[in-house]
Amino acid sequence: MRLEYFQMVDRIVSLDGDERSITVSAQVPQESTIFEGHFPGYPLMPGVLLTETMAQTSGWLLIALLKFERMPFLASVKEAKMRDFVKPGDLLTVEAKVIHDGSGFAVTDAKISVCGKLKCNATLTFRHTPFPNPELRGHMEAVAKQIGFPEQLVS
Repeated sequence: MRLEYFQMVDRIVSLDGDERSITVSAQVPQESTIFEGHFPGYPLMPGVLLTETMAQTSGWLLIALLKFERMPFLASVKEAKMRDFVKPGDLLTVEAKVIHDGSGFAVTDAKISVCGKLKCNATLTFRHTPFPNPELRGHMEAVAKQIGFPEQLVS
């Protein structure tokens, strides 16, 4: 997890196109300026960043299902629930599954757990469009290689 670059996913653990599901891992850094203010003396991962982690995980799943031809953009967050604290150093397991797609939109259910204990979950809606420019697509291809995105899915 590279908070300073807003890169929340470290590694794709599994990606199943038939099941329309993905599992990724993400290591919360031990130290970050974010923890200086959230909260002094009791550092916790902000819920908005946990939501972003679920959104990025879902996004990688959608990019795979869309054969790396379209870019998903978060459109809405529904039923987000922060169930327990996430602390510096925690190793996150993030799972997402597509529950609906069509008409340029997709909906996923996503969750984050630590050592098998559910920390948060949400239903997320995405709008997907063709990549708006070659620079963004090139960036996404580079990140895909870093996190272990299946090479055969990058067209």
